[in-house]
Amino acid sequence: MKAVLLLGPTASGKTAVALALARRFPVEIVSVDSAQVYRGMDVGTAKPDAAARDHVAHHLIDIVDPTQAYSAGRFRDDAVRITSEIIGRGRVPILAGGTMMYFRALTRGLAALPPADAEVRARIEERAAREGWAALHAELAVVDPLTAARLEPGDSQRIQRALEVWQVSGEPLSALHARDATPAPLPFEMLSIALEPSERGVLHQRIADRFHAMIGAGLLDELQGLRERYVLNAGMPSMRTVGYRQAWETLEGTAPRSTLEERGIAATRQLAKRQLTWMRSMEGLDRYDCLRPDLEGSVARRVEDFLSLPRGT
Repeated sequence: MKAVLLLGPTASGKTAVALALARRFPVEIVSVDSAQVYRGMDVGTAKPDAAARDHVAHHLIDIVDPTQAYSAGRFRDDAVRITSEIIGRGRVPILAGGTMMYFRALTRGLAALPPADAEVRARIEERAAREGWAALHAELAVVDPLTAARLEPGDSQRIQRALEVWQVSGEPLSALHARDATPAPLPFEMLSIALEPSERGVLHQRIADRFHAMIGAGLLDELQGLRERYVLNAGMPSMRTVGYRQAWETLEGTAPRSTLEERGIAATRQLAKRQLTWMRSMEGLDRYDCLRPDLEGSVARRVEDFLSLPRGT
């Protein structure tokens, strides 16, 4: 009973490695991506294309509408069930993605956090409108320095949640996370492979190239179509995802079209920075330079060893 976790920052090549593994092993892929769960959000989430999904089965993609929420707890339940089913079919589950909270939920369980409080959130948003998110980030650094250290001053969603947790519970979010619930034992052994860049500048260029391609592929048109099909607002988790948030601002006229690429690239780089920060704190990872030319072969050889298969199987 074995499964492979494949994690890394955006644009680190996770999809290419997963598909390379699928050419060598009887693989099914489980997405670990909080944006790819949404139907219709294809361009801005870099979902595997139809050819890739025809070649190898993918799971936890296109399972909820953009108006719906999908939690880390639900991910854990779904991922454990689907992974066990894949193993039961005699195949190898590859859980691949970049949503580090999902990986944490799977491997360490979830902290008992207070539920959202609409009144507290509204007060925080009112203050942010007056003082700016940078000021609230500075306040967070006083009450919860560990959480503030991993957040950018403009990361409004996470700053808001961290302050909300502090105000509702009286405890820092970092302290609650440190007391993760003990999850039920996983019914499979895991090999955890992390893809990390040896040169951050190369990753940044990949991010820029990919966001430019997303704009060319019709990111704004896709979002406009979603707005016509669903009753959406900027506060929904789906619309807060990187890329869609910046495209929403463009369609609303609150930010100029000429700055969309710049804003999207900057936000994606911040996302990659957060992902790498998460990964540095994680133990038990087999770490690979995602820029090495023999990456796919090196990872495949490690997976062969893990699965106790002869070379070339």
